[in-house]
Amino acid sequence: MSTDKELKDEELELDDYREDEENAEILSTHENINRDLCGEILKLEKGYVELRLTTNSEMVVDDQGLIHGGFIFSAADYAAMAAVNEKNVVLVGSDCQFLSPVKFGDEVNFVARVRHKEGRKRNVHVEGYVLDIKVFEGEFKTVITERHVLKLKLLDDVE
Repeated sequence: MSTDKELKDEELELDDYREDEENAEILSTHENINRDLCGEILKLEKGYVELRLTTNSEMVVDDQGLIHGGFIFSAADYAAMAAVNEKNVVLVGSDCQFLSPVKFGDEVNFVARVRHKEGRKRNVHVEGYVLDIKVFEGEFKTVITERHVLKLKLLDDVE
């Protein structure tokens, strides 16, 4: 038989699960992205994402195992897009710093937070860590478009 304390602990765990379930979001953007190259979402909430990029041999640029910064940027960009989590979100600008090198086999953990909303614009702050070392920090400027960016009529037809 379960004791009262054990039952309360089980109820608390169930409440934690329900709270997580209520805050959970469904990914609405970048559904077909290559997660081996851009990272795997660990946590997705409104305006917030945790993502892990596990580096692999396809990302290596030299015999020392250095990972190309483009893969780090790509994972950070994906985290930012997922934090906005709108079907037609696009990157329009970024200000990023690569703070420490990343090597083959490292797991880079990214946290992305929407920090500012103005109409269709969103600014997202992204940080990336290997263990407790910050390796990346950036601000991503995004815009939510009415239609897919490749279906937008950007210029008037010229006769």
